[in-house]
Amino acid sequence: MTERQDSGPREVVLVAFDGLQTLDLVGPLEVFAGANQFEESAGRPEPYRVGVAGVTPGLVRTWSGLGLLAESELPSHQVDTIVVPGGDGAQQARHDERLLAWLRAAKGARRVCSVCTGAFILAQAGLLDGRRATTHWSRARQLAREFPQVQVDPAPLFIRDDRIWTSAGVTAGIDLALALVEADLGTMAAQTIARWLVLFLRRSGGQSQFAAEVWTDPPERDALARVVRAVHAEPGGDHRLAVLADRAGMSERHLQRCFRVELGTTPAAFVTRVRVDAARRLLEQEHATVEVTARRVGFGTAETMRRAFQAQLGVPPDTYRDRFTTAH
Repeated sequence: MTERQDSGPREVVLVAFDGLQTLDLVGPLEVFAGANQFEESAGRPEPYRVGVAGVTPGLVRTWSGLGLLAESELPSHQVDTIVVPGGDGAQQARHDERLLAWLRAAKGARRVCSVCTGAFILAQAGLLDGRRATTHWSRARQLAREFPQVQVDPAPLFIRDDRIWTSAGVTAGIDLALALVEADLGTMAAQTIARWLVLFLRRSGGQSQFAAEVWTDPPERDALARVVRAVHAEPGGDHRLAVLADRAGMSERHLQRCFRVELGTTPAAFVTRVRVDAARRLLEQEHATVEVTARRVGFGTAETMRRAFQAQLGVPPDTYRDRFTTAH
């Protein structure tokens, strides 16, 4: 890319490709448009020039079927901010060498961002090597498996690692864009835009609170699979390390080693994850109190469960219940 010679608004390029998730692109676009409106209403020049561009300009068909116009091809000059959306089409787009070459050449961009599974495109281009990144919770394990050089963290709504920003699924792209605007224009601007969009500037907790139940790929060892099935079948049961090791017919040390190799965690952490998931279902569907739920799933006390919820989901159980309880 050649450097731009003109000054003025920061140029933001939203990358378009067939099969993108509509909100991944439109959500950030609305935030940047809101920033322009905010500054214009204060008598200041628009801070952003936002464009939608693709490898080939023209009509792009999103995953939902909506048609979007890529107004131009990917620019050859240096831009300020690049936003790469996700969607089912990202799996094909990440093998488009023209797009990857353009991203690799964008070294002068102040920020390169992905929304949702757009992280796969950045990873394919090598931009996430050695960096901490996130993506949609349902694809985090795939990203970590296919790109072991990336430090995948599925919990946060977005992550900034120097000039690379990655966000979780779909609506998290709006959280990301608000953070970009806040970094550029300050908290008042970002807060005002969030209010216009009827959003919180900073949502409490991470995307883990929205994830589906925590199942793992079946372990290869039959003995380990028995342990995993037993924990899932009765989260509130006695799952102390000694009991699990006896069930597997292993020493405690060997069981811990097998858990780390096959499941990437410890037996205690695995049990806690399953118990948190079981507690979530009770809080959502049965309107159980926190105290009763804690006893039923094996936490014992409400305070123990609160600490586990806070660590894993970023919110306490009573807040989670208020957000996700199914109305009757």
